[in-house]
Amino acid sequence: MNKIITLVFLASGLSLWAQDAKLEKDYQNIESKVIEWRRDIHQNPELSNREFKTAEKIAKHLKSLGIEVQTGVAHTGVVGLLKGGKPGKVVALRADIDALPVTERNDLPFKSTVKSEFLGSEVGVMHACGHDTHTAILMGVAEVLSKNKDKIKGTVKFVFQPAEEGPPPGEEGGAKLMVKEGVLQNPDVDAIFGLHINSQTPINTIKYKPGGALAAAQRFVINVKGKQTHGSQPWAGIDPIMISAKIIDGLQTIISRETNLTNEAAVISVGKITSGVRFNIIPESAEMIGTIRTLDYDMQKHINKRMEEMVPAIAKAYGAEATIEITTSTAITFNDLDLTAQMAPTLEKVAGKDNVTIHKAITGAEDFSYFQEKVPGMFFLLGGMAPGTTESFPHHTPDFKIDDSGLLLGVRTMTQLTLDYLNM
Repeated sequence: MNKIITLVFLASGLSLWAQDAKLEKDYQNIESKVIEWRRDIHQNPELSNREFKTAEKIAKHLKSLGIEVQTGVAHTGVVGLLKGGKPGKVVALRADIDALPVTERNDLPFKSTVKSEFLGSEVGVMHACGHDTHTAILMGVAEVLSKNKDKIKGTVKFVFQPAEEGPPPGEEGGAKLMVKEGVLQNPDVDAIFGLHINSQTPINTIKYKPGGALAAAQRFVINVKGKQTHGSQPWAGIDPIMISAKIIDGLQTIISRETNLTNEAAVISVGKITSGVRFNIIPESAEMIGTIRTLDYDMQKHINKRMEEMVPAIAKAYGAEATIEITTSTAITFNDLDLTAQMAPTLEKVAGKDNVTIHKAITGAEDFSYFQEKVPGMFFLLGGMAPGTTESFPHHTPDFKIDDSGLLLGVRTMTQLTLDYLNM
């Protein structure tokens, strides 16, 4: 009897080893393809809601794998559906596909020289945030999983999302529109995973954060109405520029004196002030436009409330009037606590425990958050900085650069998160 048990155990072990060996072989075979896809997409970037050729490339690849494909989702999005060998839960994997109006300065054989029209002007177009890597990684994951359907207990939905950087003025787009159009339904998604490459983190490393990982982004517009007068007679008018300065100063006290920054980070920044037409005229009005970043909804409510109270009050103190309008463009990227706790061991299993760390809150924003508002989600950062690099450039700059030798870890991690989650 003991011999029989031993033989069964050995047979099971050999079977698992064979499965892992096959998966490993698939990873090795996919790496060069992922790098090739990434470089091709990098060389041919497309702006938000205009990712026509990128979407065509993705759809063609998914169809070649026998995956059910839906195109035209949220304008240019592509969704693939892969049914596993056994019934089970539904997991979604997301990659964003759009580029930015940035002219590339890198000297690369696959450098972007593409130009396009943006807000009425001709601009260079570049994958200056790494969405080319995200797209190539998910194309690789789709191929690996399609070759290992027998290991999938459930269904995988591949979500290639346009317009993460924001749709053009007057258009809808991005994750918000995908959710609106039902991307998380038919079949209903149980959980979603996503990643973002990071140019300032070494390759073959992963960072994540339970809870609020990336900030909600809000836009505010403040209009101050004073009284116009000659620059030589300020006492005869009400100076909206001076009052704007007082308002800006006051807004910063909401952060520095009223917000407990030991809980989470928060930011109020004025990025644009418009007022006046001539050096010797104190104008009648001024407009300020800025951003609010928060990682906690209670904190966000408090900051919004205080801004709405403070702005008109400061203006009134100087005899002027002021209004403020706050709109939310991106929600908090909130990693579900239970899901993150369940899946963190997978990150360590794939990358190695020493290569996985918890990062501090990031005040940048990600519209992956709109998926997380509907279903539990987990979002992590993948290192993209080459070994020995002494200077790395931030995202959204002409010198942004990614070492694509680290992309295979992204394929491995997203694949294993899928398999482990569906087998729980």
